Amino acid sequence: MPAPILAAPIAAQGVAAAYRAVSGMAAGGGEGFGAALQRAVEGVVNVQRSADTAATQALQGQGSVTDVVLAVSRAELALQTATTLRDRVVSAYQDVMRMPI
Repeated sequence: MPAPILAAPIAAQGVAAAYRAVSGMAAGGGEGFGAALQRAVEGVVNVQRSADTAATQALQGQGSVTDVVLAVSRAELALQTATTLRDRVVSAYQDVMRMPI
């Protein structure tokens, strides 16, 4: 039985891991923001691949519709999270560029 989508969404785990990495970077430890961002993007790609796999299995008669719906919902949530993060990073960059010297 698959885990409920609200119990532990993969996208939220990726964001939490990125936040911990950035917090560690501010404290003098951690791998850095670039590595945290790369892991988050890889997580989104993995969720998308699992949704594709679930859909393919269902089309072949090997999976259930419920599994496909859950996988697609997780993928959609991960993509929305990534898009929101991208928008906030672009907005922060634009704010920095508008600062007077």
